Amino acid sequence: MSQRINYIQQCPELFKKYSDFNNAIKAGSLEPSIHILVTTRASQMNGCAFCLDMHVKEARIQGESDLRVHHIAIWRESPLFSDRERAALAWTEVLTKIPEDGVSDEVFNLVRAQFNDKELSELTFSIMAINGWNRVNVAFRTPPGSADKAFGLDKAGLS
Repeated sequence: MSQRINYIQQCPELFKKYSDFNNAIKAGSLEPSIHILVTTRASQMNGCAFCLDMHVKEARIQGESDLRVHHIAIWRESPLFSDRERAALAWTEVLTKIPEDGVSDEVFNLVRAQFNDKELSELTFSIMAINGWNRVNVAFRTPPGSADKAFGLDKAGLS
């Protein structure tokens, strides 16, 4: 796969602002494991090779177990996730592929039972952010692993 456009070089000011937005989300009240689940699941669903590669490496660096990372795609059947994590994954899926009839009360209430208003807002912004990253990296075919050194992902030992 060859990269179509290097959007970072073309729009460094926008990249910086979006990165700042993303960093503000990560600095919020949600636990890092929730961010890993959200970013990995959305990236799987969107077929974003660059982001999926990145978030698997981040998971390794943060100490997430390999088995849990492998089970993200089958989270409904896996016993490895808490109710809170399952709710975050359900919210990720519904906001990544918004149904024609919108978000159901059933899904909202499931998530609302696990997250307070602030956390749910942060979770929603986190899902918004990763979907944006997925779209730009899929559109321009950013090669997986191409920014490992810049983002410190070479420390994962997976390259």
